[in-house]
Amino acid sequence: MEKVINQKAFMDVIRERRSVRHYDPTAKISRDEIKEMLKEATLAPSSSNLQPWRFLIIDEQPLKEKLLPIAFNQKQVVEAAAIIAVLADYEGYKQAGSIYKKAVEAGYMTEEVKATLIDNINKRYEDRDRSIIKEIALVDGGLVSMQFMLVAKARGYDTVPMGGYNSEKFKEAFQIPDQYETVMLIAVGKAAEPGHPTTRLDVEEITFWNEMPSK
Repeated sequence: MEKVINQKAFMDVIRERRSVRHYDPTAKISRDEIKEMLKEATLAPSSSNLQPWRFLIIDEQPLKEKLLPIAFNQKQVVEAAAIIAVLADYEGYKQAGSIYKKAVEAGYMTEEVKATLIDNINKRYEDRDRSIIKEIALVDGGLVSMQFMLVAKARGYDTVPMGGYNSEKFKEAFQIPDQYETVMLIAVGKAAEPGHPTTRLDVEEITFWNEMPSK
């Protein structure tokens, strides 16, 4: 019975999540709860478990006002409790030693496996073209972003992912080093108005079995 209830709760979360653009500006989310949500979101998978995502949380009103014109005056920027800037770290692979050390301490791998993995990662990444690292990190950033939005909904909050902003002006205004690539902004807070229901293509229209159809 508990499994059925948990499954229903999960399905409610994914079915009820909407992109909300109107927020109650008086509703706040504590920094401790935002950290809890991020902790849950970062259980998302990533390439080689390198977790290249980084987060800049913008929750002070003057800074949200500063962001507003950069995000093309989308009102959710100043009304939401916080804006989560999801960033991808081009040098995320350098955290492999720390990540795999924890895996050894937890009994998930041996020191020998750790050493081999770190050696392989360093060889792959040190001379890798930046554009390839970007492609990998953007996929990982998308995974953690979607997980964050579901976590927020499960906690009773609403979100909207935002690609509509000037990335270069954002980096300049918030002094983002060149080491990081922007993935997206996510507004999070309490909805003042529900998000619009949307329709989806039928699964039959977007799914193919074993081979793609010829035109």
